Amino acid sequence: MKFSTSLIVRLIPLLLLGAVPAGLEAQEIRRALPVEPAGTPAPQVVPQVAPPPAPIPATQAPVTPPPAAFSSVPAGPASVNDTARFIAGLPVSEGSPLAGLTLDPAWQQHASFFDEAWAKLAARQFTGIREWEVNYLPDATQPLPVVFYMFSGPDFLYAHQFFPNASSYILAGTEPIGQLPDVLRFGGPALAPVLQNLQRSLNSVLSFSFFITKDMKSDLQNEQLQGTLPIFYVFLARAGKTITDISFITLDKNGRVEPASPNDKSKSVTPGVKVTFVGGPGGAAQTLYYFTTDLSDEGIRNQPGFLKFCEAQGTGGSLLKSASYLMFENGFTRVRDFLLQHSKAIVQDDSGIPISAFDSGRWLLRYFGSYAGPIELF
Repeated sequence: MKFSTSLIVRLIPLLLLGAVPAGLEAQEIRRALPVEPAGTPAPQVVPQVAPPPAPIPATQAPVTPPPAAFSSVPAGPASVNDTARFIAGLPVSEGSPLAGLTLDPAWQQHASFFDEAWAKLAARQFTGIREWEVNYLPDATQPLPVVFYMFSGPDFLYAHQFFPNASSYILAGTEPIGQLPDVLRFGGPALAPVLQNLQRSLNSVLSFSFFITKDMKSDLQNEQLQGTLPIFYVFLARAGKTITDISFITLDKNGRVEPASPNDKSKSVTPGVKVTFVGGPGGAAQTLYYFTTDLSDEGIRNQPGFLKFCEAQGTGGSLLKSASYLMFENGFTRVRDFLLQHSKAIVQDDSGIPISAFDSGRWLLRYFGSYAGPIELF
């Protein structure tokens, strides 16, 4: 859902849907969730209808592990992780080929921009999300086998905020993946415009919590930093992750993962990227998958491998945000039904799955925030 700036500052409007344990009747609870600046205690919220239900059980169905990673794509003279940190405005490792570029005033301005933007984002959004999870969805912070985020674009930012400890994140959208960034090519006068374009690409999600599709179409075609990969780099680095491996992959029509072939132009295969990362020394490896694919019923018929791959990952959590009400339409029933069948919990705004699609005997619906209707765009 897309909100005015003032509403985002005060509320995180969303709908939490959890599969109902056996013997538990469905119920609705309405609560407002103020988001206060960091350091300000959040006010206690008094239930208007009924107390919150017991946390969703953390036990998950057995999951078929994703296929083993293929050989990494080389990142050139600078490591993938240093490149991600450089793009995110964070210090690189000692002795990195990128260390000299961090002395450039353009990079230092870039680092200051992201430092300030992330501090504001933490106070305005992240603090509220963490407090909300403690009260209403504590199991979301526990290990999960998989998180599905359809119509996501490159928004790993909020997938990680709502579900920080998933083994795998599967994101999908129509935005292109792009190539591995090689920022060593952009030294000197070329560096400033490259970094400024990246800042513009992230402006809407940092300010309003969602990407603007029409802007992404032009922003992600920038010839220096193309596609979604640079944005994933920023979000992973700013989340404190260390990238250990990146592989370009494809899915065949049966959902099998194969190395990406530059000569494969088949419309039946689904292009993707697999990013392996850890949260710190000794931390468990986590995986981010992003696939460029059409999630309409027709698109899934043409590229059936994506949902087959997702089915093999088992049942987990799902996030739907700024999904443009597509699953209200008859042409998006397959992805909607998949999420209803493979999710233990769904966190969504009003633009996700219509309420009428949830079986009240299987799902517990809880409402948060306030809602005045779709914005004029819809």
